[in-house]
This record gives sequence, C-alpha cells and structure tokens, in this order.
Amino acid sequence: MSIIEVPVSSRTVNRFPLALQQEFLRMFDKGDEVGIFGPRYVHVDGWRIRGRVDIRTLQAALNDVVTRHESLRTAVVRDQQEGYQVVAPPSPPLLRVRELRDVVDHERRIQELLNEEEYREFSPQREVLLEATLVRFADDDNLLLLTAHHTATDAWSMPLIIRDLAACYAARKGHRPAALPEPSQYRDYVAHQLADSSRSLRVAREYWRDKLTGAEILALPTDQPRSAGDWAEASWLRFATEPERRAATVRTAARLRSSPFMILLAAYKVMLHRATGATDIVVPTFTPGRNEAIFQNSVGSFVNFLPLRTDVSGCRTFSDVVKQVRVTCMEAYQHEIPLAHILSEAPDLMNPAMRDDRAPCVFQVVQPPLLKDRELIGDLEYSAIWRRELSQPVGSYIPDGMLWCLHLGPTNDILANIAYSRGLFDDDRVERSAAEFISLLGELAADPEVRLDRIRTS
Repeated sequence: MSIIEVPVSSRTVNRFPLALQQEFLRMFDKGDEVGIFGPRYVHVDGWRIRGRVDIRTLQAALNDVVTRHESLRTAVVRDQQEGYQVVAPPSPPLLRVRELRDVVDHERRIQELLNEEEYREFSPQREVLLEATLVRFADDDNLLLLTAHHTATDAWSMPLIIRDLAACYAARKGHRPAALPEPSQYRDYVAHQLADSSRSLRVAREYWRDKLTGAEILALPTDQPRSAGDWAEASWLRFATEPERRAATVRTAARLRSSPFMILLAAYKVMLHRATGATDIVVPTFTPGRNEAIFQNSVGSFVNFLPLRTDVSGCRTFSDVVKQVRVTCMEAYQHEIPLAHILSEAPDLMNPAMRDDRAPCVFQVVQPPLLKDRELIGDLEYSAIWRRELSQPVGSYIPDGMLWCLHLGPTNDILANIAYSRGLFDDDRVERSAAEFISLLGELAADPEVRLDRIRTS
C-alpha cells in the first residue's frame, strides 16, 4: 500500500483500519525517505517470457490486475496516532519497455537487471503500487520485471500477480485460460482479523504466554553500534550451496520426520549456540499468514513474525536439536497469530534487539507457491526467475538487523540470500558466518547423530 502523511485526494473511495501486520511495520517507521515507508522497501520478481508480447495488451492486462486487487492501489495514512488505509479507484500502472537485443550472456544480464530494479527508488507516494518493465532480448524472447512496494505485497502475492496477469493477457488475446478464482480483498482480511474473538485466538495467546515466559529474542552483536551512524541501507549476499548439502538436508529431514526448514533452522541454532554459548535460543521466522483458504488468492501483506524458542541445554546430538526444533515449529504453526498478539503476552521478547550494540536476525526458508517453469498460457510461455546469485552492495531495504532467506527451488541446490543492515554488520563478518553455516550444515546433515561437543567445523 502506498504511504502518505496526509489524507489522499477526493478520488479515494474507501477507508478502513490497519491490519495488525501493518501496525507492526509502523514500529519501524523512519519517515518517507528511508525505512519501511521509504522508496527502497520494494519487492522485485522476474519472469522469462517466450513469444511475441503485444505491448497494448500487456498494459491492458496490468490494468486488469490493478482493478482486481485493491491492495495495489491502497494508501496507508500515518499522520495520526491511529493509522488507517484508503483505496483509490483503478488507474493504469507504469509499463516501461527496454530493447536489449545485443546481450550475449542473458543469464548474467538478467541478474544485473533484477539488482538494478531493486536499487532504483520506487516512490510509495503514488496511487498504484505496481509497475512493470518489459525487456526485449528478441522479438520472441522477453524478460518481465514486476516491482511493487513491499507494504502492498509479500512473497506469496507476486506469483498471484503474474498468474492473474498471464490469464488476463491470454483472455484479451482471444484465448480461454483457466478461470481465475475470485479474490478476497485485503479489507476483508482486516475486518476478519479485527473481529476475531474466537476460542482459537484465546488458546493461541495462552500458548505464547506460556511458551515465551522469561524469553528474549537472541539478538546478534553488531560490528558497529546503532548510534555510530547510518544503518538505513541493506546489502545482499547471494550464493548457492553444493548439491550434496541439499541432498543431505532432504535425507535427514525424511529420516527425522521433519521438514528441510526444520533441519536448516536446527543447524542455524547450533551455530548460534556455538557462537554465543546460549542454550535458550529464540529465533524469529516469517510465515505466510494465510491460514484461511479465502485469503490464499489475495494480494497484500499477510506475513506473520513467529518467535521460535528452543532449549538446547539437554541436547547431546544434532538429532536431539532437530527433535526440539520440530516440536517448537509444529506448536508455533498450530498457534500462528500476528506478532501484536504475541507481544501482548510477552512484552519483553524484543528487548535485546533494542540495544545499541545488538540487532535481530530472522531465519526463513522460501518455497514460493505457483512457481512457473515453461508454463504455456495462451500464446506465451512463462518461466519464473527464482535463481539469484549476484550479490548487491545496496538492495531492497530490510527493517532491521539481518535476514537469512534460503530458497529450495526446482534445482538440486540451496540458494541463499542474506540481507543485512550495512551500517551494523561488516561484509566480511556476514561472509564468514555464511561459510561457517554451510560447512556446519554439511557436517550435521551427513551425520545427525554427531555429538555437539565433537563438531569439527570451527
């Protein structure tokens, strides 16, 4: 949703409260020029399109998508103690066309274009929070980049947008694509959330009150204190693991009746235990926040922030840690609620992350829904560009600290994206941590019964 300090014009047609997720984002409000509500908090995805793309039809299909999803034209107003949001009437999103027909190394150029798009400022003070760039490598070989302000979308939303865009384009070209499900709007989600007084919500709040009694998030020591200077920009370290790391992770997950995420999180917690000596380890993760089926076709910011607490003091082996992590994750998923509810029950949880010499780290594993690979819709073939290995000195903003994002895509490796506040963490520190994690993962996944006090990785 676009971010403004004063009420929008009379063209606005609706007003409704903020979701709890948006209230969480307001905790990181640094104004209009930097931070969550600034021009660098963007989400960029790309798709390779084979076939001749008609520009007028593409623009019309983009218009259809903006009409279909209100979140792409909704503004968050934060000039009052209680913010709210308003929906503007549909208007055309920006579509750029670039001709790059002399490119030799397409894969490398695509990586560069994605990074360039993330670096380019995207003003949130507009009525449409989506724009597109079509790059033509040849008449029938294209790259489509979609950019949205991250307050309007999440990782689940972007595949929905391209699904709808492809279907609308095909329909306008006279094809008969599969019918799109009618989406619930974000305002429906907000109304549902604010009206929720169910027993399940009460039970979830009780769970988190008990689970997080005496708990504090494990915040990482920073290389520079917050007070030392500017930490409003984020760098991105990207790389791929060797195939054996993924194969061992998947094998160990099956053996221990866990998911790959649980294995990766357990390895990360072992690394934190070894680095800090902590045994009561609380690491937050992001979850899709779409537990109700009626919102699985909706565009918006639904993500929840779940603190995963694990006590490793009684764990002798890596498999012991995995078992503890598995229980923690299963319980957390069952009791998933927005962080605002959790903090009401555990108000001291985030205290360490507020210190001048500490910063939080979020750990997540992404397996996007609706990942297209050479999918023919109408007369165009779509393939998602999910593989990114080109690091970036300045990229899309993150709210604070560090974000580890591991991707399990259709290939045989694990792709890692580590974003970090560049004014808080040094590049070589992050690179060393990444190398240590990959080495440690290889050792632990190869032999989950290894004793924690006999791990060879230094």
